[in-house]
Amino acid sequence: MTTRIFDRETILDLTVNFIPLAIILFFVVGYAVVNPFGWDPLASGLQFALLVVPFALLAVLTYLSGKAISQAEDERPVYLPGQATVSGAEPIEERESEGAIEGDAGGES
Repeated sequence: MTTRIFDRETILDLTVNFIPLAIILFFVVGYAVVNPFGWDPLASGLQFALLVVPFALLAVLTYLSGKAISQAEDERPVYLPGQATVSGAEPIEERESEGAIEGDAGGES
């Protein structure tokens, strides 16, 4: 049985980081294969460092963001629409466990 690191929703959230990673990887491979500027140890080293270092940092940031997103989705309380920022609003799970109706605003008519 395989275990997945991130679920589908988390991967969709991280897509915004996968696209720059793919672009940077394209240029690293492109400059390594085509080598349009020739090979100079200082210039080529600096050129690859300016591509590889941000790639590595963005990859680490993407992984840590994915872990934070997946943990936050597990712990986040669910509120009714528009009530997440209202003071005194209770999450849906707590209200349902107390026997309140989901659509009930807390007052009696």
